[in-house]
Amino acid sequence: MTASTFRLPGPLAIAVATVHAMSGGRVELGLGAGWFEREHRSFGIPFPPTGERFDRLEEQLSVITGLWSTPAGERFSFTGKHYQIDECANFPGIPAGARPRIVIGGVGPRRTPGLAARFADEFNTGLGLGEGIRERFATFRRMCAEQGRDPGTVRLSTTLPVCCGLRREEASRRAESLGEPGARLLSQGVVGTPADVLGRLEQFAAIGVDTVYFHLYDVDDLDHVRLLGQEVLPHAPFTSWPGWAR
Repeated sequence: MTASTFRLPGPLAIAVATVHAMSGGRVELGLGAGWFEREHRSFGIPFPPTGERFDRLEEQLSVITGLWSTPAGERFSFTGKHYQIDECANFPGIPAGARPRIVIGGVGPRRTPGLAARFADEFNTGLGLGEGIRERFATFRRMCAEQGRDPGTVRLSTTLPVCCGLRREEASRRAESLGEPGARLLSQGVVGTPADVLGRLEQFAAIGVDTVYFHLYDVDDLDHVRLLGQEVLPHAPFTSWPGWAR
């Protein structure tokens, strides 16, 4: 997952395609317009206005998918307002239909679902259940139809902050150990037992979500991961479960 403000699209496309080939086709690229201004300032990266960031994202997606779909032996060029590619051929060959999957996500009402309808293999709605998730999916499906695309070919996902315990007291202790930042993020998630987590997953499944990424904040708490793997994963209400913990 990266922001379009962080990297140039040509080298990014080549790097991702290279790792995709090296890993036997296991790479998925999440790409967004960028939103965290403080992070940009920390690294000295320009942070353009929202409209320009989305314009750049759209051009980047055009460049990346264009490079990936260019047949071996041919060259790719692109002329946009922000990026220009001149007869690029320096990228690994990708078999037809085997390119890296693209994930686009966010809560924007127009440009995010529009770009996802054009370019994404997965549309992610961000953190938590939220009141607007059903409407965002409806907007996305409508935009797919406008593009002549079957929305059923696109994975629908969300991200769920989780602190789980066999008893709620155990889950609460895990949450408290994360301090105020953890409490703020978990307010959009679940702090409770495996049954509580499964209840939230059932809510997601009922509105069309087919993939949920657990957002775990203490990466050293392997007992937490083990508990989710043993008590939640086998009972999840999804036919496939490509990403159960991030």
